[in-house]
Amino acid sequence: MRGLDPADAIIDLYTRHGLAWAADRGTHPAEGPWIDRFAALLPAGGSVLDIGCGGGAPIASTLIARGFAVTGIDASMPLLNLCRERFPNGEWIHGDMRDMALGRSFNGLIAWDSFFHLGHADQRAMFSRFAAHAAPDAALMFTSGPAHGVALGCYAGETLFHASLDADVYTALLGEQGFRVVAHTVEDPSSGGRTVWLATRNDNHSDM
Repeated sequence: MRGLDPADAIIDLYTRHGLAWAADRGTHPAEGPWIDRFAALLPAGGSVLDIGCGGGAPIASTLIARGFAVTGIDASMPLLNLCRERFPNGEWIHGDMRDMALGRSFNGLIAWDSFFHLGHADQRAMFSRFAAHAAPDAALMFTSGPAHGVALGCYAGETLFHASLDADVYTALLGEQGFRVVAHTVEDPSSGGRTVWLATRNDNHSDM
């Protein structure tokens, strides 16, 4: 139990307001060219782990439509149930990404608009979890803030926590786990101002 960690408030918020958030999020991709760039690094029909999958749209739905085998993990049961309604043949796992230990690897990992809800220490700890689930040459894509700090937004009248490390810290953490940055854009206007990281893992660093 991490009652003092502000990320716990995020889980509770998305559990209580997740369906409203999914309706607001919609199903039309707003990620600009990033899904294309991510998909281009994957083998045809490859496996993808969507970390913080939400309601399964538009990220998972876009990848499923392109023939990838998507597994989603999220801490909000209402959002997972929505995934199961939308994609009953998919694999949707209830769990906290900070405790993620699925015992298998994937060709791609994506943590879009989810990873940045973790505190600084939890973000640092996630990179070994990314690596533990990365197949040889796997692609990893996630969104962060533009610089080190905490940003408190608002959803449904409640505080929405975000945090970020500095770019050089993310680069170092990726490198320690054998990932190489292939693209990084700060506040990309084509993706609604998101700061995006795309990396690949060298096959000689596989943990699986």
